[in-house]
Amino acid sequence: MTQRTAPLDPKHLAEQLKAGNRAALARAITLVESKKPDHRKIARELVQEVLPLTGKALRVGITGVPGAGKSTTIDTFGSNLTAEGHKVAVLAVDPSSTRTGGSILGDKTRMARLAVDRNAFIRPSPSAGTLGGVAAKTRETMLLCEAAGFDVILVETVGIGQSETTVADMVDFFLVLMLPGAGDELQGIKKGVLEIADMIAVNKADGEGAIRARAAASEYRAALHILAPKTPTWTPPVITISGLANEGLDHMWDQVTVYRERMTASGEWQKRRADQQVSWMWDTLQQRLMDSLKTNEKTAERLKTLEIAVRNGTTAVSVAVDELSGLMGLTD
Repeated sequence: MTQRTAPLDPKHLAEQLKAGNRAALARAITLVESKKPDHRKIARELVQEVLPLTGKALRVGITGVPGAGKSTTIDTFGSNLTAEGHKVAVLAVDPSSTRTGGSILGDKTRMARLAVDRNAFIRPSPSAGTLGGVAAKTRETMLLCEAAGFDVILVETVGIGQSETTVADMVDFFLVLMLPGAGDELQGIKKGVLEIADMIAVNKADGEGAIRARAAASEYRAALHILAPKTPTWTPPVITISGLANEGLDHMWDQVTVYRERMTASGEWQKRRADQQVSWMWDTLQQRLMDSLKTNEKTAERLKTLEIAVRNGTTAVSVAVDELSGLMGLTD
């Protein structure tokens, strides 16, 4: 009996993580993703236990338009980093996974080299809950990977829309992959994605695509000049790369490290990390309150009735919210 329960002991699991035990990391992440109340309690204790071991990794978010070659680029980029002695974890935020089953499991097979690299770790996003729920699990998984000694965390946004902003808010550096032939792509890309990008990399810039990639990069630079930079410390560069041919990826990594050096020197790196932690706290509290509202015996049944009444136009939204707030013991 003791042998079965020992792996679920937070202190024991934390020690295994510190030793770089991959099986322990997988068990720890499963605990974090679990919906069982006892598992959640253990997971919270575990994250608190390993907190002093976290925060040293470089966290890079990666997004890209469909067909931009994210998986191939991450596979090559990550393999370059492990060859240099880094330990790389690849995580995903996939809000579409609850509807379509997601694509990260397929991505794992497409990251052929990283999938068998002992210095790499690939983890799909949990296929349950809201984007906020998936993001919370990804944040905790990121901390567990750092505690296990991974010093580069690549967070891929598999879905579309709000997921880009969500990932940008949990990483140090946000990379946007684009394709050659910027004309149509530039029309379709949201201004918001350009505003949160720390670098744009035009992929597939090899062979016949090289000339078109350079032209696309020029158009993206012009588009970025219109936008006010997020910080006076950094102007997002636009570079050309080929994930397939492994061209330009060393320069891409150099830009990431230069960014870290400049932001650290200005104090913005530390402030951004601290702001992200506080934002995460508020997001988690908001999610916890919503879960309580839907599961609490006092409110769950009444919530369904009020939702129907609001939908039918027989009860004002403010009146419904007042009643639900009162049932939860909240007052103005």
